[in-house]
Amino acid sequence: MSLQDDLTAVRRNLNELVRSVEQLEQGLKGAARQAPAASRPPGEGGMISVPDTPYDSTLWTDADDEGLGARDRRAP
Repeated sequence: MSLQDDLTAVRRNLNELVRSVEQLEQGLKGAARQAPAASRPPGEGGMISVPDTPYDSTLWTDADDEGLGARDRRAP
């Protein structure tokens, strides 16, 4: 194959890839419109409310402060 034939084949394959990606995007958009709101990923279709209530302190029982080391030792 000549260089021109190779470039033509690459251009044709690239165009086919672009068309395939566009079809996939359209299919995903259609599926997202048809999906119920509960099955959509967070952040799509509205805001997520975060409660102001404090976290349960037992979640952090064994956690060290990141970057500061263990609680019973001094930082350098």
